[in-house]
Amino acid sequence: MLLGGASGIGKSRLAAQLAEESQGFVVEFDDVVSAVQAITTAEQHPDLHHFDHVAAPALPTAQVLAHQIATARALEPAALGVVRNRLTVDVPAVIEGDYLTPAAATRAVREGLASGRRVRAVFLHEADPGQITANYASREPDLAAQTHRAQVSAQFSHWLSHQAGLHSLPVVASRPWHTLTARTRQAIG
Repeated sequence: MLLGGASGIGKSRLAAQLAEESQGFVVEFDDVVSAVQAITTAEQHPDLHHFDHVAAPALPTAQVLAHQIATARALEPAALGVVRNRLTVDVPAVIEGDYLTPAAATRAVREGLASGRRVRAVFLHEADPGQITANYASREPDLAAQTHRAQVSAQFSHWLSHQAGLHSLPVVASRPWHTLTARTRQAIG
């Protein structure tokens, strides 16, 4: 299962619950992102290194969002590589991450069908930057309020939701929290 969505909206917590229910495990795509960035340079793959030399809070929200989208699109082959690897084993997994795109998820679902395996994809959505700011504060209490980061995340969530709709993939609101697992299961069938 692919679980996409912007930063700070509850993907990791949901992924852990879904993996536990299916007796599988979680693959955090952020780990793959870090690995790919570690073996490339900005000269080789500029879209993977937008944030290496830039302080994102100093940039306008629209520019950070554009960098996030470019990075996500550049990482699509890596996402498909992870899915292809998971298709070779019979242990269920939930692959979750900010940089999973609906385009890559759609290709992964098709590749799963072609190999006789079921790959499902769902995207979480949170439109309220205030809620995302509160989520960050709960998750990272030692940091100052991350309002700019939350504004970018809310905009990225809108973009991902729109793209998921274009690809006929389910989008689930991240709130209310207490029904998120059930609503996600229902959305993916």
